[in-house]
Amino acid sequence: MFPLGAVLFPHTPLALRIFEERYLVMLGRLLDETDPAFGVVLIERGSETGGGDQRFPLGTMAQLSQVVPQAGQMQIVARGTERFEIVAWLDDDPYPRADIRALPDLEWNDALLPLLEEAERIVRRVLGRAQLFGGTRWDPEVELAEEPLPRAWQVAAIAPLGELDQMELLRSMTLGGLLRATIDLTLAAEPLLGDPVPDGVIVVDDEGPTDED
Repeated sequence: MFPLGAVLFPHTPLALRIFEERYLVMLGRLLDETDPAFGVVLIERGSETGGGDQRFPLGTMAQLSQVVPQAGQMQIVARGTERFEIVAWLDDDPYPRADIRALPDLEWNDALLPLLEEAERIVRRVLGRAQLFGGTRWDPEVELAEEPLPRAWQVAAIAPLGELDQMELLRSMTLGGLLRATIDLTLAAEPLLGDPVPDGVIVVDDEGPTDED
């Protein structure tokens, strides 16, 4: 298991820099396997380094696809596959381990195509607005999968949402529910972005001009 401060969605890429000894050990054991994969869960409390964190009981498997050795660390690339729920956490050995139960993938229905198109349109629009403020992980023009099921998960993954909202999406029981929740949460997040200040504009408050003067 690899607890992170981010949510991994099915059919979505994951790039990681591994430097902690416990995860280097985990990676070494994975590379001995024919089909190396590990689980990713969101940290509920704590940090990614040092251990002692608390984790959400729902996550996504990550299929390892690339490993690039570097000085004292490893750069890896993986891809989200199926979702799972934690049955029981085991003792760290030395990395986090757990017994898990795989969750069935959501089922696509062609009647959902208009909803998918609407969700993608809204997410790309709001993502473009969020990009004006900087710090967005995804480009509004990012290329997505052609197949509708992976595309639906990827639309959810690129939506500019916080981790708790992303966890709500990951819990979806139906694909229609995933798409509707993606639309609702993205629209709810949009007003929180505010309005970016145009270049050359002086911001003035009750205390007088800011340092932008």
